[in-house]
Amino acid sequence: MPIWKKPLSVAELTAIHKDTAVQHLGVEFLEVGDDFIRARVPVDTRTKQPYGLLHGGVSVVLAETLGSCGAAYSCPEGHRAVGLDINANHLKGATSGWVTGVTRPVHIGRTTQVWQIDLTNEAGELTCVSRITMAVLGPR
Repeated sequence: MPIWKKPLSVAELTAIHKDTAVQHLGVEFLEVGDDFIRARVPVDTRTKQPYGLLHGGVSVVLAETLGSCGAAYSCPEGHRAVGLDINANHLKGATSGWVTGVTRPVHIGRTTQVWQIDLTNEAGELTCVSRITMAVLGPR
């Protein structure tokens, strides 16, 4: 059974990120499942650091985007989710291709949510693991 409390699709996620850092970095939303969201970022001149690797901050942008979207769309109507904390462990560098991220909930509570985000390279190797904690705010 889907965990989403609001209509969610790849087209919706793409549309809400128009003219944002996510679009500028080339992030592409790929799939929405019953309890996960998948997206990818290119490893190119927009996203590499001076040593030719995917910038760690770009990995965190992808992770935060995925976790925040998961939280936002699993909140009850009229509620919103805002970030409290994010961490990332960079495990392996990527120098070309795409890095794909998948987020799944660890905890969906009334006032907080925790989401796990795993990033992999095109060989399926983990490049980064991240976890984001979100606060759920009620209607204003």
